[in-house]
Amino acid sequence: MKKLLTIILVLVSISCYSQPYVSFSPSLFTNAGNLKQRFSPTIEVGKQWDAFSLGFDVGRLNVTKQKSIDTTYYFEVRPNLNVFQQGLFTNTLTIGVGYIFNASENIMTELTTGIEYTPNKRWSYNIFVGTYYNSGPNSASNNNFFGLSIMYYLKPLK
Repeated sequence: MKKLLTIILVLVSISCYSQPYVSFSPSLFTNAGNLKQRFSPTIEVGKQWDAFSLGFDVGRLNVTKQKSIDTTYYFEVRPNLNVFQQGLFTNTLTIGVGYIFNASENIMTELTTGIEYTPNKRWSYNIFVGTYYNSGPNSASNNNFFGLSIMYYLKPLK
């Protein structure tokens, strides 16, 4: 009973000191193709604890109309570390892992870095660059991208 109570108290205290957020992160792949083939919109929800955040990201790898089974939707878990902070600016590092639905290269990993600007307790903006590494049983590929993230904190940190 003491262990269960301790676990509950730890989880409650972790939740109390977190800051929930929602983020919209459009990005463009740097490979060849038209705008629809290169545009990748994503939405992320998560929580931030001081210099660490954990988000759950859903998005599309492009916005072209698919002729058969859609292989552009994905889900990703994205831990993020604020590596260095100077005033309102922060250098971020994200290492994510995800799953691309119905794709032959369905395992996705991510390595991204960015410069984040937080002008107040509710909004944050991030310019980022990164790479998705996709792999499957018979092939693998990677795609570089850059983008802009707009983050809204649902509960400002006190």
